[in-house]
Amino acid sequence: MSLTSTRPGTVSAPGRFGPAELRLALAAPRPAAGLTSEFRLVDGLRTHTRRSADPGTGTPPVVLVHGLAVSHRYLTPLAVALAPTHPVYVPDLPGFGLTERPGTAYDVSGLAAWLAAWLAAYRPGPVCLLGHSFGAEVAARLAADRPDLVTALVLAGPTSDPAARSRRGQFGRWLVDTLREAPLQAPILLRDVADARPRRVYASLSHSVHNAIEADLVRVTAPTLVVAGARDTVVPPAWRTQAARLVPAARTVTVPAAAHNVATTAPAQVAAAIRDLLAATRG
Repeated sequence: MSLTSTRPGTVSAPGRFGPAELRLALAAPRPAAGLTSEFRLVDGLRTHTRRSADPGTGTPPVVLVHGLAVSHRYLTPLAVALAPTHPVYVPDLPGFGLTERPGTAYDVSGLAAWLAAWLAAYRPGPVCLLGHSFGAEVAARLAADRPDLVTALVLAGPTSDPAARSRRGQFGRWLVDTLREAPLQAPILLRDVADARPRRVYASLSHSVHNAIEADLVRVTAPTLVVAGARDTVVPPAWRTQAARLVPAARTVTVPAAAHNVATTAPAQVAAAIRDLLAATRG
């Protein structure tokens, strides 16, 4: 007998990602659109966090965790969409974006432990934790290990599908997905890979495909949302459905026309889904 329930749904078609969004994504560490940059020592590393002002509404803070080749930059549209109602934090993980590069690439366990240290440094209280792509693996591990820190969990395009759990399989799916993404995301990816260095990206991909996220999903107790783009080839429908079924009482949302980077190209839709999740949690 399964105790898992899913609530599939759709939201309206996504908006565009144009020059204005690109400029905003590349703005850090300069202030822009109500977002500012902070640097703090976290677990011995000089860490960059992009954050919004506290709107003073008493709503849970939202922490956005980026994927394996990228940084806070591509999550900036979602941070801006959430900022009017929630304090939003977007840390750069060790070695990515503007955060100091450690000697080796952290695996999922190392990143989850580091993220717990980041939460201890900022002390925002229990948070709504969103992880995108490889970041969803990190978020799931933290939510499973430290339920006291996570009031709600959002898995956006969670990797990796067991049907393609290899470096070749994931890279092949990603190549197909790039044909479905907004072209102006390319400068962000190039900047992020240059910051992280290709070797770190490759090592992170290896950590991803050796991580069985299923073992963490079954341990998650926080209210959970699985959200993905309808055109996402990295996270196909069968896998996202399976992932949602592993988490008790998880709900699912599919964004029409969006591909893997749903948080970048459909920020308003993803933000609305997060607000719905948190409203149901309060209810």
